[in-house]
Amino acid sequence: MRWMILPYLVLAAILAAQFPALSQPIVGDSMTGREIATTRCSSCHRVLPMTLADKADPPSFQSLADLPSTTGISLNAFLHSDHKNMPNFIISSADSNDLIAYILSLKKH
Repeated sequence: MRWMILPYLVLAAILAAQFPALSQPIVGDSMTGREIATTRCSSCHRVLPMTLADKADPPSFQSLADLPSTTGISLNAFLHSDHKNMPNFIISSADSNDLIAYILSLKKH
């Protein structure tokens, strides 16, 4: 079901390219984000760093981080959207910023 998030990531990438101010990094604490991910997301996703990205569904956080289209903006849009295959949970801006910081910290440069 990874293809279902692709339109959101593409849209966020287009918007970020057109509006450079929007592409500024989201301020968050990656260590707190890791704790949140372990607590709230690990029942379905692999959230810890991995040497190789996996092809699992749902995708690991490493796989999401390694997508070229993954940015703070795209993750923020995703975290605040409804998802068919995910529980609908309400996440505060501070928690989403921390989760985003953690996911982006996994990105291989």
